[in-house]
Amino acid sequence: MTSSETTTPYRVLATPCQFTLEEKRSLFHAYLYPVQTREDALKRVEHLRSSQPGASHYCWAYILGPADQPRNQAFSDDGEPSGTAGKPMLHVLTQRGAGDCVAIIVRIFGGVKLGAGGLVRAYGSAVSQALDHAQWREVTPVREVTLGVEFADEERVRHCLEQVEAVILEVEYGQRVQLSVATPQNALATLKERVQHLTRGRFEWQTKKP
Repeated sequence: MTSSETTTPYRVLATPCQFTLEEKRSLFHAYLYPVQTREDALKRVEHLRSSQPGASHYCWAYILGPADQPRNQAFSDDGEPSGTAGKPMLHVLTQRGAGDCVAIIVRIFGGVKLGAGGLVRAYGSAVSQALDHAQWREVTPVREVTLGVEFADEERVRHCLEQVEAVILEVEYGQRVQLSVATPQNALATLKERVQHLTRGRFEWQTKKP
C-alpha cells in the first residue's frame, strides 16, 4: 500500500525495544525495530523465526515513512484468525505515530484459547505497551538536487543553501560549478526561487527522482 510523498517532518522509531505481555498463560513477546524497507522488515521477522523456533505464531505489521502518510505498510496474521493479529498491530502503530517501524509478536500459546476479541486486545496491547518504552527521533524528508551555477555566483548560492538547511553532498568544477545538494523537501520551491533571483536566471536545476 502506498501513498503520495510527504514533505513535512515526521516521527520515527529511533532504537529497537521489546515488551512481553502475558494473557491467560500465553506469552506475547513484542519486538519493535526501526526499518527503511520491506526487505528490512521481513528480515527481522525471519531472524526471530530462526532465533526463537517453536513459537505458535510470528505476527507482524510495519509502516514505512510517516505513520499518517506511509509510502508502504503491510501486516500478517501468520495463522491466527483473520484480522485478529496483524491488523490491530498496524492500527496501534498508526495511532501512535510510529513511522519507519516494524512490530513483530512472537506468541507462545499457553493452552487457553482467547477468542477473536481476546486476540485483538492482546496483540494490540502488546504493541502499545512496547511503544510506551520506545525512543523517537524526527526525520525531515529531503530531495537531492543538482545545481549548475556560474563561478561568480557560487558563494551567494552556498549562502542560500545554508539558509534553507540544505547539505552539499558533492561539488564538481568544470565550465560551471555543479553542486549536488540534499534539500529539505518543504524548502525546494523556496530554494529554486532564491537561486533564480541570485543568479538572474543563469542556473541549471535538476531534481533527482525519489
